[in-house]
Amino acid sequence: MVKIGFNSPVAQKGGKGALLVPEPDPEAATVDGGDNSTGRCLFTLLGLAFILSGLIIGGACLYRFIVPKNKVFHGEMRYLDSNILTRAPETEAPYFLASEDVQFLGDDENVAVISVPVPDFADSDPAVIIHDFELLLTAYLDLSLDNCYVIALNTSVVMPPRNLLELFMRLATGAYLPQTYLVHEDLMVTERIDNVDQLGYFIYRLCSGKKTYRLQRRDTVKGIQKRSTENCHRIKHFANNFVIDTLICEP
Repeated sequence: MVKIGFNSPVAQKGGKGALLVPEPDPEAATVDGGDNSTGRCLFTLLGLAFILSGLIIGGACLYRFIVPKNKVFHGEMRYLDSNILTRAPETEAPYFLASEDVQFLGDDENVAVISVPVPDFADSDPAVIIHDFELLLTAYLDLSLDNCYVIALNTSVVMPPRNLLELFMRLATGAYLPQTYLVHEDLMVTERIDNVDQLGYFIYRLCSGKKTYRLQRRDTVKGIQKRSTENCHRIKHFANNFVIDTLICEP
């Protein structure tokens, strides 16, 4: 007797249509995990760098916002005149008040324009003073005489622009009123300046159309005449932690 057998349709379907799922390779899994860890570290470092750069840029923008360009700062100082003590040592040392406004101009705020108001006492002239830290020049406009005077910037008595700005930011609060001293500075007129075009944009704006003279410090000028024969004017101002008494004399 011959037996004929038939395969079950379910068996055929399972045998031919079954999907083969490969078992995971332990070594491959280990390699993939290492790549993911390295990628996460790189993304973390990039994120930290981005945050740090944002803080730096944000701080610079915040500084610009707090200290806007062309802002005028008002400052006051109380100073002691040592000459009064020399003339009358038995008297009590009096303190005088010096006040002025300053404005910082230029692309890098490297030009300080100081406005000295009419003083409470008649021993000083009102003036506008420009310290150009780029050209290293100082210009005085005596408002009583309407004359301009130009000299090399004295960096030993004038603060750098950033330090000067910080000083006036403290003075402008009104909570900082230092008691300081007076420094005397003697300057002499040496020659007339006919062309102010070479003195920079800001000094040109200040002195254009006015009589302009070049100055030198008294200890560098030869053949000095006696002060009694000179025509002198003084300007009291400050661009440091002390007040400067600038005496400008014409022979």
